[in-house]
Amino acid sequence: MNSQVYNAILLFALVQHIHGVRFDFLDWIEPAEDPLSVHYDFVVVGSGSAGSVIANRLSEVPHWNILVLEVGNEENFLAEVPLATSFLHFTDYTNRYLMAYQPGIAQACDNHRMPWPRGRALGGTTVINYMVYSRGNRYDYDRWASQGNPSWSYSDVLPYFIKSENSGLKVSDPTFHGIDGYLSVEDAYQTPISEAFIQGLQQLGLPYIDYNSNSSLGVSMLQATTLRGRRHSAAKAFLKPVRHRPNLHILTQALVTKVLINRKTKEAYGVEYERFGKTYKVGVTKEVVVCAGPISSPQLLMLSGIGPREHLEDFGIAVVQDLQVGQNLQDHLAFLGLSFVTNQDVTMRFSDLYKPKNIRDFLVSGTGRWTSIGGAQAIAFVKTVESQQVEDIPDIELFFMGGSLATDYGVYLRTGMHIRDDVYKSVFAPMEKKPSFMIIPSLLTPKSKGFLKLSSTNPHDQPLLYGNFLTDKRDKDVDTLLAAVRVVQSLARTEAFWKFNASFNTNVVPGCKQHSYDSDQYWKCALRALSLTFHHQVGTVKMGPKEDWGAVVDNKLRVYGVGRLRVADSSVIPFAIGAHTNAPAVMIGEKAADAIKDTWKEYL
Repeated sequence: MNSQVYNAILLFALVQHIHGVRFDFLDWIEPAEDPLSVHYDFVVVGSGSAGSVIANRLSEVPHWNILVLEVGNEENFLAEVPLATSFLHFTDYTNRYLMAYQPGIAQACDNHRMPWPRGRALGGTTVINYMVYSRGNRYDYDRWASQGNPSWSYSDVLPYFIKSENSGLKVSDPTFHGIDGYLSVEDAYQTPISEAFIQGLQQLGLPYIDYNSNSSLGVSMLQATTLRGRRHSAAKAFLKPVRHRPNLHILTQALVTKVLINRKTKEAYGVEYERFGKTYKVGVTKEVVVCAGPISSPQLLMLSGIGPREHLEDFGIAVVQDLQVGQNLQDHLAFLGLSFVTNQDVTMRFSDLYKPKNIRDFLVSGTGRWTSIGGAQAIAFVKTVESQQVEDIPDIELFFMGGSLATDYGVYLRTGMHIRDDVYKSVFAPMEKKPSFMIIPSLLTPKSKGFLKLSSTNPHDQPLLYGNFLTDKRDKDVDTLLAAVRVVQSLARTEAFWKFNASFNTNVVPGCKQHSYDSDQYWKCALRALSLTFHHQVGTVKMGPKEDWGAVVDNKLRVYGVGRLRVADSSVIPFAIGAHTNAPAVMIGEKAADAIKDTWKEYL
């Protein structure tokens, strides 16, 4: 057995052991003996990007009592190590959801089913994500507002981004960054090969930008949600500093199974949840705020009787409100087929994990390779020749990884992505003994839309997830991704790439050998085979004006037709925006908290 593979297996065993060791930082509140007698002013369902923010901000009002219910557990030391991101998908911190089979997509995945992992932890998906801090461009938010959603324009949301942030960035536009917020943002770790990406795109005419400022097109180092080199999850950022507030109660390992709604008044009056095999109910005097994410929030609403009438009736669920919950699902599809090798030691290496110096640097000073956010280092926003936009709106993100699927010898990354053995052996395994890296194009403006449905009335069962990727009849999504491939090929011919003697991996993707290599037909085949989501699902609880047939919540995040109930997470975003969704969800949490305070201001 290859010694590197052997070390990888040993490390995996160590990961599983470490995962069992937890470092509590909160005082958990157990449910009362008679849960029906327990009432809170607010119950927040989920402790992710938005839920943690809302709990923090509402508990600023000392006479309001807030209960946070989180299905997962608190994070441990392993989750703090940015380089360990890919390991976390093998732990209990992850709901290992799978997309339903879709013909002509994800053909390189086991059983042609794409993984859609979501966080199951205090801090939600911020405990398992790649820690990328990306807000999206101003045009996205202006479009959001123009669709009948007042107060969601760029000028409206920017102050909330700034409010949350505690920037430690070395190179940024200070006009657009905060330094007094709870969420730490730092420069991502860089290996020398990132220079090829950044300088090469500059040689192609793309400017270097602070991509979280007013600039839409350009290239940059990544900005990461880390604090002194360690993952700064939503729970660590927003809950840990206020954990001793007597009016904030946080309960982990609590699965909310239903929002309790008075059918006469159509108002939420509490929630039902399970914990350690027992069922409890807790009441609210003001509001239930659902922050369970783009998959679990619509699932919970439908289980509670809020959703498409016909679908709910098929499961015998009494309909409280007929709304298009679970529809309008949009996501960023990415392509894994653009990898490179070099003969220089300038990339991430698997041996970095267990070198004593790297371990010491991380533990002592929060520096070094262990601080690398899963190997991700740089980012670019590109407008391809396929774009029909007049404004500088990017339609492709280029995501630079300082390693590849071969860096860990196929043990973690490709396994977590469900890449089939034969595909890995054909495309990636030949790179194992060489320094390698990847550029991953991601489709920012998809035309295709998916949906999700209940699979049963059991809240423990995964809903049915239909991505419907690349199904737009005009083939615009495919054409845009193909244009992105050509951009990367141009990048590979720049002087910056020559400097590192970087060469393209030309191993043919299985299932595409019938096409001439590098033809449009070949790449369109490869795009469908080696596709994967960036896990930026949005739109399943769409925000929109009342006259919008597909809208579920209004611009104040209130569910149409049901009082005292809001949804605040990335599920409300009405369309795919050009961002990794953590930062926008934090912003949504900030705005939701202010909207809630405004509603109940007479009680402040």
